[in-house]
Amino acid sequence: MSTMIALLLVLSSLVGCAGETMANVKNALPDPPAGAVLFSVELEACEETVRDEDGAVLAECSYELPVMKALGADGSVLEDAASEQEERALAAAEAFNARFSQWKANPQTLAEAAREDRAFRNESGLGPVPYTDDLRCTVYQTETLVSVSGVYYTYTGGAHPNSILMSWNFDLDSGTFFDPDLLEEDGRLKEAVASELARQAEETALENGMAPEEFFWTDYGDILADWTSYAVSFDGEGMTVGFSPYELACYAAGEQVFYLSYDQLRPHLGPHGRALLGLEEHVLEEAAG
Repeated sequence: MSTMIALLLVLSSLVGCAGETMANVKNALPDPPAGAVLFSVELEACEETVRDEDGAVLAECSYELPVMKALGADGSVLEDAASEQEERALAAAEAFNARFSQWKANPQTLAEAAREDRAFRNESGLGPVPYTDDLRCTVYQTETLVSVSGVYYTYTGGAHPNSILMSWNFDLDSGTFFDPDLLEEDGRLKEAVASELARQAEETALENGMAPEEFFWTDYGDILADWTSYAVSFDGEGMTVGFSPYELACYAAGEQVFYLSYDQLRPHLGPHGRALLGLEEHVLEEAAG
């Protein structure tokens, strides 16, 4: 089972945060070259329950947060840099972890809002509503990138909880997060993907016995054309583009998820995009064949 690594009392609440490697961390890492600096990404499970002074639950939060570590040639975790390469690796890991460590402040922020809401409900004669927050992540890692896809669930009262599809893509060479726009040179990728998304959307609508303009929002074409602004992630076979409930269609229609293979993407990628996605090797193999 998990090992407890933090125990804090906050407003009479018990806080637990345990680090463990989860099953939904996948990778496509080749054997490393001698002397190379590697990166390891694991999911840290963090849970926190914040209570009011009388013991009532204000907020219950559960997150899977990716944590990156830079590893030396012997596989040990780097603590200090002994070379420029190791210095860049540590800086990359720090930049990656800074993005996700911010989630650890969410429970207190959520609890403050829940406390105000609880006071209002008490004055109005309404029942209490504990706020909930949940993030589930899947990590895909290669020697060039780390792609994280997440599903964020939150409930702060109302008719139903809200779910939001999220994604983060990280370039291990530059040590920075990147947008899908970086993968193309001349706009062809964005156009080609939008066209394929529109085709798949039409199929989805027809499967539900409706025209696309009926199943999706009337401006669904414009939304699909702006796909790089939504949840875009990568795995071993291709790219996923996800739209949360309400973004492309009504809540009842649920999330809308589209998939494109690397074969579909490759003709529209720039050289840097192919290298970042690890497709240059495939091109060379095909040419040799």
